[in-house]
Amino acid sequence: MADVTGIFIIMFIVASAAFAPLGYFIYKYTKDNSDPFGNTEPHGDSPSAINDLAEKAIHFVKSRIGKK
Repeated sequence: MADVTGIFIIMFIVASAAFAPLGYFIYKYTKDNSDPFGNTEPHGDSPSAINDLAEKAIHFVKSRIGKK
């Protein structure tokens, strides 16, 4: 009987760790008037160094392909 109890406790701990991010997100989403992480800008409106680098790389590849 101790084996069943031990497995139950271990599975409960694993399940708690697996669903903790979901519970945290639900908590944050319901906290501030359905704004999950406060007032955030829509995707793509804010400048980003990674987006600029990707745009430069795409432009570079297009210019190299266009010259051939």
